Amino acid sequence: MYDMILKGGTCATLAGIVKTDVAIKNGKIAAIGDIDVSKAEQVMDVTGLHVLPGVIDSQVHFREPGLEHKEDLATGTAGAALGGVTAVFEMPNTKPSTITAKDMADKCRRAKDRVWTDIAFFVGAAAENVENLPELEREQGVSGVKIFMGSSTGSLLVKDDATLARVLASGNRRVAVHCEDEDRLKERFELVRGGAPVSMHAQWRDAETAVRATTRLLKIAKGVKRRVHILHVTTADEMEILPQYRDIATVECTPQHLTLNDEAYDRIGTRAQMNPPIRSQHHVDALWEAVNQGVVDCIGSDHAPHTLEEKAAAYPNSPSGMTGVQTLVPIMLNHVHQGRLSLERFVDLTSAGPCRIYNVAAKGRIAKGYDADFTIVDLKAERTITDKWIASRCGWTPYDGMKVTGWPMSTIVRGNVVMHEGELIGDPLGTAVRFAECL
Repeated sequence: MYDMILKGGTCATLAGIVKTDVAIKNGKIAAIGDIDVSKAEQVMDVTGLHVLPGVIDSQVHFREPGLEHKEDLATGTAGAALGGVTAVFEMPNTKPSTITAKDMADKCRRAKDRVWTDIAFFVGAAAENVENLPELEREQGVSGVKIFMGSSTGSLLVKDDATLARVLASGNRRVAVHCEDEDRLKERFELVRGGAPVSMHAQWRDAETAVRATTRLLKIAKGVKRRVHILHVTTADEMEILPQYRDIATVECTPQHLTLNDEAYDRIGTRAQMNPPIRSQHHVDALWEAVNQGVVDCIGSDHAPHTLEEKAAAYPNSPSGMTGVQTLVPIMLNHVHQGRLSLERFVDLTSAGPCRIYNVAAKGRIAKGYDADFTIVDLKAERTITDKWIASRCGWTPYDGMKVTGWPMSTIVRGNVVMHEGELIGDPLGTAVRFAECL
Protein backbone atom coordinates (compact mmCIF):
# COMPACT_ATOMS: atom_id res chain seq x y z
CA MET A 1 0.00 0.00 0.00
CA TYR A 2 1.06 3.54 -0.75
CA ASP A 3 0.47 6.38 1.70
CA MET A 4 -0.93 8.66 -0.98
CA ILE A 5 -1.56 8.83 -4.71
CA LEU A 6 -1.71 12.11 -6.61
CA LYS A 7 -4.29 11.15 -9.24
CA GLY A 8 -5.02 12.67 -12.62
CA GLY A 9 -2.59 15.57 -12.67
CA THR A 10 -0.18 16.82 -15.29
CA CYS A 11 3.27 16.22 -13.85
CA ALA A 12 6.63 17.80 -14.63
CA THR A 13 8.71 14.61 -14.81
CA LEU A 14 12.11 13.88 -16.29
CA ALA A 15 10.30 12.44 -19.30
CA GLY A 16 8.53 15.73 -19.87
CA ILE A 17 5.32 17.36 -18.71
CA VAL A 18 2.87 14.50 -18.96
CA LYS A 19 -0.44 13.39 -17.48
CA THR A 20 0.43 10.72 -14.92
CA ASP A 21 -0.13 9.63 -11.34
CA VAL A 22 2.45 9.77 -8.56
CA ALA A 23 2.52 7.47 -5.53
CA ILE A 24 4.08 8.39 -2.19
CA LYS A 25 5.40 6.02 0.48
CA ASN A 26 7.27 6.99 3.66
CA GLY A 27 7.86 10.53 2.44
CA LYS A 28 9.41 9.41 -0.85
CA ILE A 29 8.19 9.12 -4.42
CA ALA A 30 7.41 5.42 -4.78
CA ALA A 31 6.00 5.14 -8.31
CA ILE A 32 5.05 7.18 -11.38
CA GLY A 33 2.46 6.01 -13.90
CA ASP A 34 -1.14 4.83 -14.09
CA ILE A 35 -1.63 3.72 -10.48
CA ASP A 36 -4.60 1.84 -9.02
CA VAL A 37 -6.24 4.07 -6.39
CA SER A 38 -7.13 1.01 -4.31
CA LYS A 39 -3.46 0.71 -3.45
CA ALA A 40 -3.36 3.90 -1.39
CA GLU A 41 -4.63 4.98 2.00
CA GLN A 42 -5.28 8.46 0.62
CA VAL A 43 -5.94 9.78 -2.87
CA MET A 44 -5.64 13.44 -3.85
CA ASP A 45 -7.51 14.27 -7.03
CA VAL A 46 -5.34 16.76 -8.92
CA THR A 47 -7.24 16.62 -12.20
CA GLY A 48 -6.78 19.86 -14.11
CA LEU A 49 -3.76 20.84 -12.03
CA HIS A 50 -0.01 20.71 -12.65
CA VAL A 51 2.16 18.77 -10.21
CA LEU A 52 5.63 20.33 -10.09
CA PRO A 53 8.74 19.38 -8.12
CA GLY A 54 8.75 21.23 -4.84
CA VAL A 55 9.89 24.83 -5.27
CA ILE A 56 13.04 25.74 -3.33
CA ASP A 57 13.63 29.36 -2.36
CA SER A 58 17.39 29.50 -1.90
CA GLN A 59 17.57 33.03 -0.46
CA VAL A 60 15.38 34.18 2.43
CA HIS A 61 15.94 36.33 5.53
CA PHE A 62 13.63 35.21 8.33
CA ARG A 63 15.14 37.59 10.93
CA GLU A 64 15.32 35.14 13.85
CA PRO A 65 17.03 35.54 16.27
CA GLY A 66 17.06 39.18 17.23
CA LEU A 67 14.65 40.80 14.78
CA GLU A 68 11.47 38.82 15.34
CA HIS A 69 9.29 41.92 15.19
CA LYS A 70 9.83 41.77 11.41
CA GLU A 71 9.64 37.98 10.91
CA ASP A 72 10.49 34.67 12.51
CA LEU A 73 11.02 31.09 11.38
CA ALA A 74 7.38 30.14 11.96
CA THR A 75 5.80 33.06 10.11
CA GLY A 76 8.39 33.01 7.34
CA THR A 77 7.91 29.32 6.57
CA ALA A 78 4.14 29.70 6.88
CA GLY A 79 4.32 32.25 4.08
CA ALA A 80 6.55 29.90 2.10
CA ALA A 81 4.09 27.01 2.40
CA LEU A 82 1.13 29.22 1.50
CA GLY A 83 3.04 30.31 -1.58
CA GLY A 84 3.85 26.79 -2.75
CA VAL A 85 7.46 26.70 -1.55
CA THR A 86 8.65 23.40 0.00
CA ALA A 87 12.16 24.32 1.19
CA VAL A 88 14.07 27.49 2.05
CA PHE A 89 17.70 28.48 2.63
CA GLU A 90 17.93 31.17 5.31
CA MET A 91 20.59 33.89 5.52
CA PRO A 92 23.00 34.67 8.39
CA ASN A 93 22.45 38.41 8.99
CA THR A 94 20.43 37.97 12.16
CA LYS A 95 21.27 39.24 15.66
CA PRO A 96 23.65 37.71 16.50
CA SER A 97 25.02 36.92 13.06
CA THR A 98 25.28 33.22 12.26
CA ILE A 99 29.06 32.77 12.23
CA THR A 100 29.78 29.99 14.75
CA ALA A 101 28.71 26.40 15.33
CA LYS A 102 26.86 27.61 18.41
CA ASP A 103 24.92 30.15 16.34
CA MET A 104 24.01 27.45 13.82
CA ALA A 105 22.91 25.02 16.53
CA ASP A 106 20.70 27.74 18.01
CA LYS A 107 18.96 28.31 14.67
CA CYS A 108 18.41 24.57 14.18
CA ARG A 109 16.99 24.34 17.69
CA ARG A 110 14.64 27.24 17.01
CA ALA A 111 13.43 25.60 13.80
CA LYS A 112 12.48 22.31 15.43
CA ASP A 113 8.69 21.76 15.42
CA ARG A 114 8.12 25.35 14.21
CA VAL A 115 8.86 25.42 10.48
CA TRP A 116 6.29 24.52 7.83
CA THR A 117 8.83 23.75 5.12
CA ASP A 118 12.21 22.05 5.07
CA ILE A 119 15.01 24.48 5.83
CA ALA A 120 18.75 25.03 5.73
CA PHE A 121 20.86 27.90 7.01
CA PHE A 122 23.84 29.78 5.59
CA VAL A 123 26.82 30.48 7.80
CA GLY A 124 28.19 33.98 7.40
CA ALA A 125 31.80 34.54 6.38
CA ALA A 126 33.74 36.91 8.63
CA ALA A 127 37.40 37.69 9.25
CA GLU A 128 37.26 35.96 12.64
CA ASN A 129 35.81 32.65 11.42
CA VAL A 130 37.83 32.09 8.25
CA GLU A 131 39.83 29.24 9.77
CA ASN A 132 36.64 27.50 10.91
CA LEU A 133 34.71 27.75 7.64
CA PRO A 134 35.74 24.30 6.31
CA GLU A 135 34.15 22.72 9.40
CA LEU A 136 31.21 25.10 9.65
CA GLU A 137 30.12 24.55 6.04
CA ARG A 138 29.72 20.83 6.79
CA GLU A 139 27.55 21.21 9.90
CA GLN A 140 24.10 19.63 9.72
CA GLY A 141 21.55 21.96 8.19
CA VAL A 142 24.12 24.29 6.61
CA SER A 143 23.39 25.24 3.00
CA GLY A 144 26.80 26.85 2.54
CA VAL A 145 28.80 29.99 3.23
CA LYS A 146 27.43 33.49 2.55
CA ILE A 147 29.66 36.48 1.80
CA PHE A 148 28.48 40.09 1.97
CA MET A 149 30.84 42.26 -0.10
CA GLY A 150 28.56 45.22 0.61
CA SER A 151 25.30 46.09 2.38
CA SER A 152 26.11 44.51 5.69
CA THR A 153 27.54 45.60 9.00
CA GLY A 154 30.12 44.49 11.50
CA SER A 155 32.08 41.33 10.95
CA LEU A 156 29.75 40.03 8.19
CA LEU A 157 31.09 42.67 5.81
CA VAL A 158 33.94 41.23 3.70
CA LYS A 159 34.94 44.24 1.62
CA ASP A 160 38.68 43.84 1.01
CA ASP A 161 40.31 41.48 -1.46
CA ALA A 162 42.69 39.93 1.06
CA THR A 163 39.92 38.76 3.40
CA LEU A 164 37.79 37.72 0.44
CA ALA A 165 40.62 35.55 -0.88
CA ARG A 166 41.12 33.97 2.55
CA VAL A 167 37.42 33.15 2.79
CA LEU A 168 37.27 31.66 -0.70
CA ALA A 169 40.37 29.57 -0.04
CA SER A 170 38.82 28.10 3.13
CA GLY A 171 36.49 25.22 2.30
CA ASN A 172 35.11 23.45 -0.74
CA ARG A 173 31.36 23.97 -1.05
CA ARG A 174 29.86 26.63 -3.28
CA VAL A 175 29.82 30.11 -1.71
CA ALA A 176 26.88 32.50 -2.12
CA VAL A 177 27.86 36.15 -2.52
CA HIS A 178 26.14 39.53 -2.35
CA CYS A 179 28.14 41.62 -4.82
CA GLU A 180 28.17 45.35 -4.21
CA ASP A 181 31.42 47.29 -3.85
CA GLU A 182 31.48 48.80 -0.35
CA ASP A 183 34.03 51.51 -1.14
CA ARG A 184 31.96 52.78 -4.06
CA LEU A 185 28.83 52.71 -1.91
CA LYS A 186 30.54 54.92 0.65
CA GLU A 187 31.81 57.31 -2.03
CA ARG A 188 28.41 57.68 -3.68
CA PHE A 189 26.45 58.01 -0.46
CA GLU A 190 26.97 61.76 -0.80
CA LEU A 191 24.29 61.66 -3.52
CA VAL A 192 21.60 60.87 -0.93
CA ARG A 193 23.10 62.03 2.36
CA GLY A 194 20.69 64.30 4.20
CA GLY A 195 17.65 63.07 2.28
CA ALA A 196 16.61 62.32 -1.27
CA PRO A 197 13.74 60.80 -3.24
CA VAL A 198 13.77 57.00 -2.94
CA SER A 199 14.10 56.91 -6.73
CA MET A 200 17.75 57.92 -6.13
CA HIS A 201 18.38 54.48 -4.64
CA ALA A 202 19.39 53.05 -8.02
CA GLN A 203 21.65 56.08 -8.64
CA TRP A 204 23.47 55.74 -5.33
CA ARG A 205 23.88 51.98 -5.74
CA ASP A 206 24.49 52.19 -9.48
CA ALA A 207 25.32 49.41 -11.92
CA GLU A 208 29.05 50.04 -11.58
CA THR A 209 28.79 49.29 -7.85
CA ALA A 210 27.58 45.79 -8.68
CA VAL A 211 29.91 45.26 -11.63
CA ARG A 212 33.02 46.16 -9.65
CA ALA A 213 32.23 43.68 -6.89
CA THR A 214 31.25 40.87 -9.24
CA THR A 215 34.39 41.36 -11.34
CA ARG A 216 36.60 41.31 -8.25
CA LEU A 217 34.89 38.21 -6.92
CA LEU A 218 35.16 36.27 -10.17
CA LYS A 219 38.87 37.04 -10.54
CA ILE A 220 39.70 35.93 -7.00
CA ALA A 221 37.44 32.86 -7.14
CA LYS A 222 39.08 31.79 -10.38
CA GLY A 223 42.49 32.19 -8.79
CA VAL A 224 41.73 29.99 -5.80
CA LYS A 225 39.50 27.61 -7.82
CA ARG A 226 36.41 28.10 -5.65
CA ARG A 227 32.84 27.75 -6.87
CA VAL A 228 30.69 30.82 -6.26
CA HIS A 229 27.02 31.70 -6.65
CA ILE A 230 26.25 35.33 -7.50
CA LEU A 231 23.06 36.35 -5.74
CA HIS A 232 20.38 38.70 -7.09
CA VAL A 233 22.17 39.85 -10.24
CA THR A 234 20.57 43.08 -11.46
CA THR A 235 22.60 44.56 -14.31
CA ALA A 236 23.02 44.06 -18.03
CA ASP A 237 26.76 44.59 -17.53
CA GLU A 238 27.14 41.63 -15.15
CA MET A 239 25.16 39.38 -17.46
CA GLU A 240 27.72 40.09 -20.19
CA ILE A 241 30.60 39.09 -17.91
CA LEU A 242 29.20 36.02 -16.17
CA PRO A 243 29.06 33.65 -19.20
CA GLN A 244 32.87 33.81 -19.26
CA TYR A 245 33.00 32.14 -15.84
CA ARG A 246 30.57 29.26 -16.20
CA ASP A 247 33.14 26.81 -14.83
CA ILE A 248 33.08 28.40 -11.37
CA ALA A 249 30.07 30.73 -11.22
CA THR A 250 26.31 30.22 -11.05
CA VAL A 251 23.74 33.02 -11.22
CA GLU A 252 20.55 33.97 -9.37
CA CYS A 253 17.83 36.45 -10.31
CA THR A 254 14.88 37.50 -8.17
CA PRO A 255 11.22 37.75 -9.22
CA GLN A 256 11.18 41.44 -8.33
CA HIS A 257 14.13 42.34 -10.56
CA LEU A 258 12.40 40.50 -13.40
CA THR A 259 9.03 42.14 -12.71
CA LEU A 260 9.53 45.68 -11.41
CA ASN A 261 11.46 48.57 -12.94
CA ASP A 262 12.45 51.97 -11.60
CA GLU A 263 8.96 53.35 -12.18
CA ALA A 264 7.99 51.38 -9.06
CA TYR A 265 9.66 53.98 -6.82
CA ASP A 266 7.07 56.57 -7.79
CA ARG A 267 4.23 54.07 -7.48
CA ILE A 268 5.01 52.23 -4.21
CA GLY A 269 7.81 54.28 -2.64
CA THR A 270 10.12 52.53 -0.22
CA ARG A 271 8.33 49.22 -0.73
CA ALA A 272 10.44 49.08 -3.89
CA GLN A 273 13.67 49.74 -1.98
CA MET A 274 16.06 46.79 -1.78
CA ASN A 275 19.71 45.96 -2.33
CA PRO A 276 20.82 45.67 -5.09
CA PRO A 277 18.20 48.12 -6.36
CA ILE A 278 15.27 47.78 -8.69
CA ARG A 279 16.68 49.26 -11.91
CA SER A 280 15.60 50.65 -15.28
CA GLN A 281 13.78 48.66 -17.93
CA HIS A 282 17.06 48.34 -19.85
CA HIS A 283 18.41 46.12 -17.09
CA VAL A 284 15.12 44.22 -16.70
CA ASP A 285 15.22 43.35 -20.39
CA ALA A 286 18.83 42.20 -20.06
CA LEU A 287 17.91 39.91 -17.15
CA TRP A 288 15.20 38.28 -19.24
CA GLU A 289 17.65 37.83 -22.09
CA ALA A 290 20.00 36.14 -19.62
CA VAL A 291 17.17 33.86 -18.48
CA ASN A 292 16.44 32.92 -22.10
CA GLN A 293 20.13 32.39 -22.88
CA GLY A 294 20.55 30.02 -19.94
CA VAL A 295 22.86 32.31 -17.99
CA VAL A 296 20.51 32.38 -14.97
CA ASP A 297 20.61 29.19 -12.92
CA CYS A 298 17.93 29.81 -10.31
CA ILE A 299 15.33 32.17 -8.91
CA GLY A 300 15.54 33.20 -5.26
CA SER A 301 13.17 35.64 -3.61
CA ASP A 302 15.60 37.48 -1.30
CA HIS A 303 12.66 37.70 1.10
CA ALA A 304 13.84 40.41 3.54
CA PRO A 305 10.93 41.92 5.48
CA HIS A 306 10.77 45.16 7.43
CA THR A 307 7.73 46.66 9.09
CA LEU A 308 5.76 49.36 7.29
CA GLU A 309 6.61 51.69 10.16
CA GLU A 310 10.30 51.17 9.46
CA LYS A 311 9.75 51.56 5.74
CA ALA A 312 7.97 54.88 6.38
CA ALA A 313 11.21 56.54 7.48
CA ALA A 314 12.52 59.24 5.15
CA TYR A 315 14.96 57.88 2.56
CA PRO A 316 17.83 57.00 2.93
CA ASN A 317 17.01 56.15 6.54
CA SER A 318 14.38 53.67 5.35
CA PRO A 319 15.65 50.06 5.39
CA SER A 320 16.18 48.08 2.19
CA GLY A 321 14.32 44.81 1.68
CA MET A 322 10.91 43.45 0.72
CA THR A 323 8.84 40.31 1.20
CA GLY A 324 8.98 37.68 -1.52
CA VAL A 325 8.89 34.04 -0.43
CA GLN A 326 5.08 33.83 -0.58
CA THR A 327 4.82 35.55 -3.96
CA LEU A 328 7.69 33.81 -5.81
CA VAL A 329 5.50 31.11 -7.34
CA PRO A 330 2.52 33.24 -8.44
CA ILE A 331 4.73 36.02 -9.82
CA MET A 332 6.83 33.61 -11.87
CA LEU A 333 3.78 31.59 -12.99
CA ASN A 334 2.28 34.83 -14.22
CA HIS A 335 5.38 35.27 -16.37
CA VAL A 336 4.78 31.73 -17.65
CA HIS A 337 1.19 32.73 -18.48
CA GLN A 338 2.42 35.82 -20.31
CA GLY A 339 4.83 33.75 -22.38
CA ARG A 340 8.10 35.08 -20.97
CA LEU A 341 9.31 31.61 -19.98
CA SER A 342 8.12 28.04 -20.35
CA LEU A 343 6.83 25.91 -17.50
CA GLU A 344 9.83 23.64 -18.00
CA ARG A 345 12.15 26.61 -17.47
CA PHE A 346 10.20 27.62 -14.38
CA VAL A 347 10.80 24.15 -12.93
CA ASP A 348 14.48 24.32 -13.81
CA LEU A 349 14.92 27.72 -12.16
CA THR A 350 12.98 26.95 -8.97
CA SER A 351 13.64 23.24 -8.29
CA ALA A 352 16.36 21.61 -10.35
CA GLY A 353 18.53 24.75 -10.41
CA PRO A 354 18.94 25.21 -6.64
CA CYS A 355 19.64 21.50 -6.29
CA ARG A 356 22.41 21.61 -8.90
CA ILE A 357 23.98 24.72 -7.40
CA TYR A 358 24.07 23.51 -3.80
CA ASN A 359 24.20 19.74 -4.43
CA VAL A 360 20.95 19.10 -2.53
CA ALA A 361 20.34 15.44 -1.76
CA ALA A 362 17.20 13.75 -3.14
CA LYS A 363 15.16 16.86 -3.94
CA GLY A 364 14.33 18.92 -7.00
CA ARG A 365 12.75 16.39 -9.35
CA ILE A 366 9.79 14.05 -9.65
CA ALA A 367 11.64 10.74 -9.73
CA LYS A 368 11.39 7.48 -7.83
CA GLY A 369 13.28 7.59 -4.56
CA TYR A 370 13.33 11.37 -4.31
CA ASP A 371 11.62 13.30 -1.51
CA ALA A 372 7.90 13.63 -2.13
CA ASP A 373 8.00 17.43 -2.36
CA PHE A 374 5.39 18.92 -4.68
CA THR A 375 4.15 22.36 -5.64
CA ILE A 376 0.69 21.78 -7.11
CA VAL A 377 -0.54 24.70 -9.18
CA ASP A 378 -3.51 25.82 -11.24
CA LEU A 379 -2.06 27.55 -14.28
CA LYS A 380 -5.45 29.05 -15.15
CA ALA A 381 -6.40 30.39 -11.73
CA GLU A 382 -6.76 34.16 -11.66
CA ARG A 383 -6.02 35.84 -8.36
CA THR A 384 -5.09 39.24 -6.97
CA ILE A 385 -2.09 39.45 -4.66
CA THR A 386 -2.89 41.55 -1.60
CA ASP A 387 -1.24 42.62 1.63
CA LYS A 388 -3.97 40.74 3.48
CA TRP A 389 -2.85 37.43 1.96
CA ILE A 390 0.74 37.80 3.19
CA ALA A 391 1.55 35.65 6.25
CA SER A 392 4.80 37.46 7.01
CA ARG A 393 4.74 39.29 10.31
CA CYS A 394 5.30 42.59 8.47
CA GLY A 395 2.10 41.99 6.49
CA TRP A 396 2.83 43.62 3.13
CA THR A 397 4.02 42.92 -0.39
CA PRO A 398 5.32 45.15 -3.19
CA TYR A 399 2.75 43.44 -5.43
CA ASP A 400 -0.34 44.53 -3.47
CA GLY A 401 -3.23 44.77 -5.95
CA MET A 402 -1.46 42.93 -8.77
CA LYS A 403 -3.58 40.49 -10.77
CA VAL A 404 -1.86 37.24 -11.75
CA THR A 405 -2.72 34.05 -13.60
CA GLY A 406 -1.27 30.90 -12.05
CA TRP A 407 -1.59 30.03 -8.36
CA PRO A 408 -0.31 27.44 -5.85
CA MET A 409 -3.15 25.17 -4.75
CA SER A 410 -1.31 22.64 -2.55
CA THR A 411 2.12 22.31 -0.99
CA ILE A 412 3.43 18.84 -0.09
CA VAL A 413 6.63 18.41 1.91
CA ARG A 414 8.03 14.85 2.10
CA GLY A 415 4.54 13.43 1.57
CA ASN A 416 2.85 15.74 4.08
CA VAL A 417 0.19 18.13 2.79
CA VAL A 418 1.12 21.37 4.56
CA MET A 419 -1.06 23.72 2.49
CA HIS A 420 -4.27 23.05 0.57
CA GLU A 421 -6.43 25.65 -1.15
CA GLY A 422 -5.01 28.55 0.82
CA GLU A 423 -5.03 26.96 4.27
CA LEU A 424 -2.16 25.57 6.32
CA ILE A 425 -2.77 21.91 7.21
CA GLY A 426 -1.72 20.05 10.36
CA ASP A 427 1.41 20.93 12.32
CA PRO A 428 4.80 22.30 11.23
CA LEU A 429 6.84 19.27 10.15
CA GLY A 430 9.80 20.86 8.41
CA THR A 431 13.26 19.40 8.90
CA ALA A 432 16.82 20.05 7.78
CA VAL A 433 17.59 19.92 4.06
CA ARG A 434 20.38 17.43 3.32
CA PHE A 435 23.32 18.08 1.03
CA ALA A 436 25.24 15.40 -0.85
CA GLU A 437 28.61 16.83 0.16
CA CYS A 438 27.75 16.53 3.85
CA LEU A 439 25.97 13.18 4.17
